[in-house]
Amino acid sequence: MRKGQETRDAIVDHAIDLARRVGLEGLTIGRLADDLELSKSGLFAHFRSKEALQIQVLDGAAERFVASVVRPALLVERGLPRLQALFDRWLGWEQRPGGCVFVQAAVDLDDRPGPARDRLVQLQRDWLETLASTARGAIREGHFSGSVDPEQFAHDLNGIILAYHHAARLLRDRDAERRARTSFAALLRAARKTSRR
Repeated sequence: MRKGQETRDAIVDHAIDLARRVGLEGLTIGRLADDLELSKSGLFAHFRSKEALQIQVLDGAAERFVASVVRPALLVERGLPRLQALFDRWLGWEQRPGGCVFVQAAVDLDDRPGPARDRLVQLQRDWLETLASTARGAIREGHFSGSVDPEQFAHDLNGIILAYHHAARLLRDRDAERRARTSFAALLRAARKTSRR
């Protein structure tokens, strides 16, 4: 790996951690330069604009998410065990200091058209498709009823995590994780009804 790419990767890693704390809209080239004690012109040479920086942060966070949540879960047996692994690892991702950069970004970008929002939307659609695909696997394995709508399952599971994020981070609810796990167990029970096994 070239030194320039290593430097850029280190900057993006720091920017991801900063975005967890200040949000994507609070992340600017000037703020990042101050945080890293680098010149704004040096950072500008890497990113050219705040929006380009935001997109790099989203892509870098997505790579981290895949490495820590998705890939390990794909090593687990298909169907219900894989869904459980995704959920457990996803909760771990949400519990990192600063919370989830994607939830922060959704708040910042939901009403702001542009390339950064478009990238976030695509990443979120990809994630929902991963969840739906895993639910389809649970149907094929006989762990879920054939009547389960995988896209609805993905939507409902995503809702559990968003509710967990809100309860844990904003409300500081000590029972947030227990409540999320209870909701997930109920979602799985509903999906298993009239299971072929």
